[in-house]
Amino acid sequence: MGTIISLADQFLYTGDMWKLPDQRIARRHMLKVGLLGTQSLALSNVLRARSHAGVKKHAKDTSVVWLWLQGGAPHIETFDPKMDATSDYRSMVGSLSTSIPGVEWGGQLPKLAALADQMSVVRSFHHTNPDHLGASHYVLTAMDAPIGASRQLSPSYGSIAAKVRGPSHPATGVPTFVRVSRTVSFDFDQPLWLGVEHAPFDASGPAHSNLSLSLDAGRLNDRQRLRKQLDTLHRTVDQTGVMDGMDAFEQQAIDLVLSRSKEAFDISQEEASLQERYGPGLGAQLLAARRLCEAGCGFVMLNYGWAPTPSQTPFAWDMHLGPSQPKAPSMKSQLEAIFPMFDHAIATFLEDIRDRGQQENILLVVTGDFGRTPKINTYGGRDHWPGLCTLALAGGGLRHGQVVGTSSAKAEYPLSTPYEPKDLMATLFHVLGIDPRLQSRDFAGRPNYYLPTGARPITELI
Repeated sequence: MGTIISLADQFLYTGDMWKLPDQRIARRHMLKVGLLGTQSLALSNVLRARSHAGVKKHAKDTSVVWLWLQGGAPHIETFDPKMDATSDYRSMVGSLSTSIPGVEWGGQLPKLAALADQMSVVRSFHHTNPDHLGASHYVLTAMDAPIGASRQLSPSYGSIAAKVRGPSHPATGVPTFVRVSRTVSFDFDQPLWLGVEHAPFDASGPAHSNLSLSLDAGRLNDRQRLRKQLDTLHRTVDQTGVMDGMDAFEQQAIDLVLSRSKEAFDISQEEASLQERYGPGLGAQLLAARRLCEAGCGFVMLNYGWAPTPSQTPFAWDMHLGPSQPKAPSMKSQLEAIFPMFDHAIATFLEDIRDRGQQENILLVVTGDFGRTPKINTYGGRDHWPGLCTLALAGGGLRHGQVVGTSSAKAEYPLSTPYEPKDLMATLFHVLGIDPRLQSRDFAGRPNYYLPTGARPITELI
């Protein structure tokens, strides 16, 4: 089926099976059957309108760029150096004064330190899950998960945004939720019961090449008409509602291929000087994120810390050292290799959105699964530590130039104003204009609030 099948495939759940309450539908079979039911291209505008039907207009035309630090970036070496602590606790890369009077950050972040007045760091962000997968699930969905979790239990933030706003921007056609690069080996960014049309559009891997149409319009129309003729057949086969979601999702893919909105994914459209200024790797990801936000994307996810493909930087922040990582260089030397791109790319992004007057409309969130143990272990590394986590924010119309909360003298736990993943979620809702009272029904028909009980925005930022 050529390009259209391959592109639609980017929207599907990336596990082996679709998991439903009463049956399982193989992923590839679902793709083959689902593609038979889409309406003709002449109805694309109708279908787009249908995808937005019943969706309450959100209060703000804002975007979130979620920069994930897979593996658990050390909170001490990033934004809480504790230089008054003993050498087995304090930052192993030293510290730097920032543009916020009296505030120091890690010694490998000179460009960000100079822009600290445009950022906020939460030194009291924490949770209770010490496992990579469980902690990732917790931070990415605001719901705790068992150790070794491999199944998502609650819809992701981006999928909620897509449900509220609609799967794509009504004017530009750009998907509301885009994944520039994957976060963890199990993708905890799926929509679950919100519907497959609210899954992230995966802009990594083969999706980029699939944005170019390799089938002439006449043949595409013929195939669309065939699918329409077979519509009754597959509606009889499927009674779960998944087919309706597939229809909306494939139409979104087709609209994207046939429209100019695909240019939002192409950073080569930017001036060469700006591309060079951002640089490769994380810089290129952040430039793509900025372009997508400009085009109306509501939620962009990207990662700096774990690479699923050889073309990306193959490292993680998971620096235990010792027997579990016998060939790893020292933690200090690893950080000295990792931080320059981190520091430069984020600083460039912040300067760029400021220069374009977008700092009120785009929120950057920098966080990961957890922090690292305050005390350096016997091998010179740091282990898992959910008691405090790295969290920095910039833009989004929030109040910046501050440190929120305090940590204990050795950066072990929050000392004041503790915040949890659900509070970060509430802050995202505030920025995106999502009503915290909204509910949806899960696979069993039970109503669920999007926002967990007791969640509150990070009040110092509002």
